[in-house]
Amino acid sequence: MSISWDPYVWDAPHPVEPGEIESIERQWGVSLPDDYRSVVSMHQGMTPNPHIIDIGRGDSSICAFLAISEDESSHTYSIRDAYELLKPHIPLGVYPFALTGGGEYVCFDYRGAPSQPRIVFVTVETDIHPIADSFSEFMEKLHD
Repeated sequence: MSISWDPYVWDAPHPVEPGEIESIERQWGVSLPDDYRSVVSMHQGMTPNPHIIDIGRGDSSICAFLAISEDESSHTYSIRDAYELLKPHIPLGVYPFALTGGGEYVCFDYRGAPSQPRIVFVTVETDIHPIADSFSEFMEKLHD
């Protein structure tokens, strides 16, 4: 399935600057999946189309991929700020990368496989539900 991207945080695409992804990896102590790195490099702060994902108890919509770049306009959608907000409430090894329309997060879960994180859905109550075994599988599951 082909995915198109709509602006959300910024009015136009806002490519990641060199070194910004590596900075997140150092801060979190992980290696982000290559397929995620490729997508977020060009589409941070954007909404994928299609944007609906089955979370195991119904569907949820992906509002935006969280912004790697740090600036005032992206503060609300910052990957770092989202992690700091979630960190006291989730296990070590779970890191957000997308925000849903309901204010919940889609996250990488490194707890079981540090080299290939699973994708999980974290509710506002901080319950964690598996969505996919990889980022590629997550992207393939997006639908209208």
